[in-house]
Amino acid sequence: MIRVGEYNELEVVKELDFGIYVGEDDIEILMPTKWVPEGTKIGAFLDVFIFRDSDDRLIATTVKPMATNETFAFLEAKQVNEVGAFLYWGMDKDLFVPFREQAQRMETGKSYVVFVYVDEETDRLVASSKLSRFIVREEVELREGDIVDLLVYSETDLGFNAIVNDLYSGLIYKNEIFEAIRVGDKMQGFVKRIREDEKIDLSLQKSGFELVDDVKWRILKLMKEENGFLPLNDDSTPEEIKAKLQISKKAFKKAIGALYRERLVKLTDKGVQLIVKK
Repeated sequence: MIRVGEYNELEVVKELDFGIYVGEDDIEILMPTKWVPEGTKIGAFLDVFIFRDSDDRLIATTVKPMATNETFAFLEAKQVNEVGAFLYWGMDKDLFVPFREQAQRMETGKSYVVFVYVDEETDRLVASSKLSRFIVREEVELREGDIVDLLVYSETDLGFNAIVNDLYSGLIYKNEIFEAIRVGDKMQGFVKRIREDEKIDLSLQKSGFELVDDVKWRILKLMKEENGFLPLNDDSTPEEIKAKLQISKKAFKKAIGALYRERLVKLTDKGVQLIVKK
């Protein structure tokens, strides 16, 4: 079954002056010449993206859009008129957002996190910035410690909300953020905790021993770059540690303690000294 708004592996079934046709069973879809890979022959299989053009025809392309069906994306509004907004998503034809699907009235030149889906009435890809109804909030199939893909979509007093794996929503707490982030940023993170109400707490850092190992490596690397000395210790403020290493004071103390027990560093009143083994 050919899926609109997604990638499909289809066979080249016909070649004409203006392009090729790809398809399966009795369905044939045009791919204009400008998108046909050089050397393509009848019988070859291509991984193509399927969408509808302005004449409502199914079209195949090898162009990679910035979003596909049932995914979230951060896209810029290129035009706003009396029917809605049109977002740039890497294709010739911009992605339509009806006014009824705008959480706030969109403005030209501004970017928004949206959910992309196929409209049941038109069979066309459209987008919505009313995210809440597209976020899965029950039966969360994640475990603490899982590595997840994040898309930051809003800021609150507590921190930043992020889309998790194109399915769920989670919260990154402000007091656990040690780098600049903003709405629209994509990154990898970690599931810190799944609460009883199935809300997800996120972290941008590993937890436990994994975090200690990561921070240890970062500290040793920095010390080697700075002639074997790090001007931080137990008396350093959280702000000083964050500015130097982008980690919390708690993570710093755990890592330094581990390095000390491994006899890789010695502690002084002025900071941490790397032990050079002869």
